[in-house]
Amino acid sequence: MKPLYTALAGLLLATGTASFAQAPASPNPLIDYARFADLVRDLGPVREAHRLPWSQFEAAMARDGAILLDTRSAADFTRGHIDGAINLPFSEFTDAKLAATLGEDRQRPILIYCNNNFSDNVAPVMTKRAPLALNIPTFVNLHGYGYSNVWELADVMSISDPRLRWISGS
Repeated sequence: MKPLYTALAGLLLATGTASFAQAPASPNPLIDYARFADLVRDLGPVREAHRLPWSQFEAAMARDGAILLDTRSAADFTRGHIDGAINLPFSEFTDAKLAATLGEDRQRPILIYCNNNFSDNVAPVMTKRAPLALNIPTFVNLHGYGYSNVWELADVMSISDPRLRWISGS
């Protein structure tokens, strides 16, 4: 009897898997991968031109109206961040939250950094896989939401570098 159950279970599993794999995907008007891929492709050269070494990044932070945006989790931001940064976690990006955090002026300079700008690889800046570094989707998404004056820290630094003025939290 056991071989019969095993055979039936195998048949059901194979049938269910096959029908699942062959089911046509329904279009979701709220997800547009093709437009995202176009945006990433189009922004590649723009992003490269908007990466700044620390000395230029620091000077840009001091400009009137510039915002230093940290898009890591609120918990990691609380544990430590560059002095003067404000936090809006990447996962919370919406038109309304971005406008509330950054203001209505979409030409205002926005400076960004992420875990992969730090060599320490300790909490709160654990290194991510290079193609998945938070700077990349942050840059793309800010542009996608209409913020085009975005500048990214290019350098890799230590949180103990005194030029950073790293604020350690709890």
